[in-house]
Amino acid sequence: MRLRVGYELWYECLQPTPMMLMLNTHFSHAKDVVVADVLVTDPPLPIRQYRDLFGNLCSRIVAPVGRVALSTTALLNVSDSMETRPIEGWAHPVEQLPDDTLTFLLGSRYCETDLLVEIAWQIFGQCTPGRDTVLAICDYVHQHIEFDYGHARPTKTAWDVYRERKGVCRDFAHLGVTLCRAMNIPARYCTGYISDVGLPPVTAPMDFAGWFEAYVGGSWQTFDPRNNAPRIGRVLMAYGRDAADVAISNAFGAAVLTHFKVHCDQE
Repeated sequence: MRLRVGYELWYECLQPTPMMLMLNTHFSHAKDVVVADVLVTDPPLPIRQYRDLFGNLCSRIVAPVGRVALSTTALLNVSDSMETRPIEGWAHPVEQLPDDTLTFLLGSRYCETDLLVEIAWQIFGQCTPGRDTVLAICDYVHQHIEFDYGHARPTKTAWDVYRERKGVCRDFAHLGVTLCRAMNIPARYCTGYISDVGLPPVTAPMDFAGWFEAYVGGSWQTFDPRNNAPRIGRVLMAYGRDAADVAISNAFGAAVLTHFKVHCDQE
């Protein structure tokens, strides 16, 4: 199946403003690329790219005074089947975890493990360690958190989500990540595109999506407490400790987002 993904973003700047952008698909999709997602700026600007500590592709620009438009479109060959998980789903004892997973056991900006560890063990302590625990966490988050754009805010943490019981997909993911880490299961926040292929028509505008991966059964496996069901056409852009590591843009000065459009459609 061919999936076309991309975006149009406009920012208004009051002065020349350095920006750090994370707006490309993840290198794990390199084998799927038919047309690459080359970042285009209007007006044309020099772009310098680098890979961060997690291997995500980042772009650096200096936005001029006035409007700057950022856009891309990519064409990918992806599976037309619903997602499946590997057979294995056991939990590693902490002392046997690979070194590079340990970062994803620790608390982070939006994932306060210290505030939720006792609650996590009270709720999930009787679950079979490993994927069964992660699935129970996803069920809990999906059932207890109400999706509501009106309750989104950039400072909202997993602890806030747990107490307020409302949020958007990134809030669902942050709570899931935090509860997994509290149960000694490495978990990392993911952002990207999720298509609506195979679902009833959706009237809401397309947006970037947030989910997480947990390290169980010897591999990083995908979990999505917001949708809590397999999907067709999930495309990773970036992963990190939480949303602070994978923000689509960081502006070092005043930059107001005035236009936002995302597309993820079967061609």
